[in-house]
Amino acid sequence: MNWLRSAFQEELDGVTQTLVDLSQLVSEAISSATHALVTSDLKEAEAVIAADDRVDDIQHELDARIIDIIARQQPVASDLRALVTALRMSADLERMGDMAHHVAKIARLRHPASAVPQELLATIEEMGKVARLISDKVGGIINSRDIDKALEVERDDDEMDKLHRKLFTTLLDPNWPHGIETAIDITLIGRYYERYADHAVSVSRRVYFQVTGKYNSK
Repeated sequence: MNWLRSAFQEELDGVTQTLVDLSQLVSEAISSATHALVTSDLKEAEAVIAADDRVDDIQHELDARIIDIIARQQPVASDLRALVTALRMSADLERMGDMAHHVAKIARLRHPASAVPQELLATIEEMGKVARLISDKVGGIINSRDIDKALEVERDDDEMDKLHRKLFTTLLDPNWPHGIETAIDITLIGRYYERYADHAVSVSRRVYFQVTGKYNSK
């Protein structure tokens, strides 16, 4: 029976590693999408858009693998919780990849012009940095199952929310000089970064649940 348990544990470890790999891919995607956006780099934007297919493929393969493990092994208690939680985390990570994809699409849409006015470049760059910081941290949390680190992501998300509000303060200025089209672009961009961080928070909460059996809500 020990070898059966060992084989099952290897499968669980493989699921965890794939989740870590996904987190790394979406971290790289949001970083590259941000750079493409603030520099109007069409080639980099196209690369982010194309790479999203790989994130989708990995997520679909992982979900199929998890369902197969559940069907074959019929796990109970903490093992079942880990697998079901992994299904939910893979969906969140895939959505994070989608948010990076959307940012890159706006960069491509407005090329060769910039979608971001000069006075907002620093804010957008900071949102990209916070998004990368959060997603990098989430990858470590998935791997280590460190619930203290998982709780930290909530505080990191507060910084993203502050930056999002800062964007809206600028957009609501009655003297906004850049027109409706740019205002729509900035509104969407801000929303994409906010949702990216929200999905990262969701992943961290699922790790907390996986370890403790309790769902942490802010």
